[in-house]
Amino acid sequence: MTESDKLARNRYFMMAGVNILAVAGAVFGLILAGRATSWELTVLGGAILLSGLYVMAVVPRAMARRWRTPPAQ
Repeated sequence: MTESDKLARNRYFMMAGVNILAVAGAVFGLILAGRATSWELTVLGGAILLSGLYVMAVVPRAMARRWRTPPAQ
């Protein structure tokens, strides 16, 4: 395995790890909102859920864009 293959593999694992952590956060927010006894906890759970969904949608794409191979000229 070449050095560039190892770098690509590690970057892929980092993007997958970010997705896994974002899903865990979204599930935590959903559980928190579902078991809340006050409206403050419901709002907090909803905010955590929405931030987890946002991270899942934006961060891996931004990482891929940053690490994209520049076009050959």
